[in-house]
Amino acid sequence: MAPGAFSNSLDALKKSGRALPVLWQHDSYTPIGSWAGLKEDDKGLYGDGDLWIDEAPNARIAYRGMKAKAITGLSIGYYVLSSDYNEKTGIRTLNEVDLVEISIVTNPANANARIDAVKSIIAHGGLPSLPEFERFLREAGFSKSMAAVIANRGLKHLLQSESGDMANDVNRLLDGLKSLTFKE
Repeated sequence: MAPGAFSNSLDALKKSGRALPVLWQHDSYTPIGSWAGLKEDDKGLYGDGDLWIDEAPNARIAYRGMKAKAITGLSIGYYVLSSDYNEKTGIRTLNEVDLVEISIVTNPANANARIDAVKSIIAHGGLPSLPEFERFLREAGFSKSMAAVIANRGLKHLLQSESGDMANDVNRLLDGLKSLTFKE
């Protein structure tokens, strides 16, 4: 891939206002998220992905695999618009491509195409959805019914609150919950 091979495609994407889909293992029938802030430098392509954890079952699998560092590969889907072939070396250089998707994959074709960080919406100061918060509570050791009650009485109130400090309230709550241990 030549430096700048993605630039026209990224410019066109930005002008269109569309986002590229995050796919699971190149399955275009069931996207699991969207990419934002895609950019290219002399080393490659970079961006932030948003997984649709509540809506796409494979997004949960991808997220868990990424958090466990078991699934860290990325792979791109593209159309070649311009390329050169060197007869002596047998190497084909892609000069311009039209990027159509970026997938989370178990085994990427390019061993260097990797996810370098996995962050949650909470780490960015946002609030989780009710299902995300319930799932967090379940993972922290709460029973299903206890998690539902806490989420519906606690987070639901915060989400409906007009306080400008909601994210800090949720972060304090989550920090407190992380330190608890439970016996049922």
